[in-house]
Amino acid sequence: MIDVAKYGPWAVIAGGSEGVGAGFAVQLARAGLNLVLIARKRGPLEDTAARCREIGVEVRVESADLLDPQSVARICEGTADLEVGLLIYNAGASTCNELFLETDLREFQKVTDLNVTRMLELVQYYGRPMAARGRGGIMLVGSLAGYMGAWRHTIYAGAKAFSRMFAESLWLELREHNVDVLELVLGVTRTPAMERIGLNFDAPGILVNEPADVAAEGLAHLADGPVWVAGGNVGRAEANSAPDRSRVVLESHEAIRALIAGAH
Repeated sequence: MIDVAKYGPWAVIAGGSEGVGAGFAVQLARAGLNLVLIARKRGPLEDTAARCREIGVEVRVESADLLDPQSVARICEGTADLEVGLLIYNAGASTCNELFLETDLREFQKVTDLNVTRMLELVQYYGRPMAARGRGGIMLVGSLAGYMGAWRHTIYAGAKAFSRMFAESLWLELREHNVDVLELVLGVTRTPAMERIGLNFDAPGILVNEPADVAAEGLAHLADGPVWVAGGNVGRAEANSAPDRSRVVLESHEAIRALIAGAH
C-alpha cells in the first residue's frame, strides 16, 4: 500500500490518461491520493479522471502538449496551491523513429524535449518543495531501450539512458531529504499507444507486460530506488548491460525487428 503520509496529499502524473499512466492513477486513487492528471488527449484524460473521482478523490486535469515549451509553466501555475508529494513522469514516448541522417534535427529535438527537457523542468519544480518538507517521491518511467542502441532509436535510446543515469544521481542527492527517487524500467508493455502502432506482441521470445501490473509493481517498489526493472525483465536488462556491445546491439536488433514487423 502506498504511504499517503509520505507521498500525499496530491500526486501529479504526467502521461496519466491511459495505459500505465491510467494504472498509476486508479491505484493511487484507491490508496487515497488526490490527483493531477496531465496528458495531451482530452478524451482519455477525462475518462480516467472520472474513474478516479468515482473512487472518491479529488482530480484535476491538465490537457497539455508537453512538446510546447510553455506547457510546464502552465502546469506549475495550475498546481501552485497544491501540496504535491509524488511526481510520476510517464510521458516519455518516442515521437520520431526515423533514420538519423535522413531526418530534420528539429524532429529529434521533440524526442529530447519530451523525454529529457520537460522531465527535468517538472522534477525540479516539484522536487524542491519535497526536499524542503523532508518527504516525497519522484518516479521516472524508463525503458529497456535505454540499455542498448537500436535501429531508428538513435535519440530515444540515448534519452532513456540519460533518464536512468539522472535518476540514479538524483536518488543520491535526495536521500538526505527523505525523498524517494525511482526509475521504473519497462519492457514491452501492452499499452493503447503500442497497440495503435501495430506491434507484434506474439513475436517469439518477447515478454509482454500489462499496464496495470507494471504500475502496481512500480508503486510497490517506489522506496527501492534508484532503479527497478519491472515485469520480469531483470535478466534482459542484465544481458543488455554486457560489455560486448556489438553482440548485445545486434541480438537486440533482431528481437526488435520481430516486434515491429508490420508496425507503421
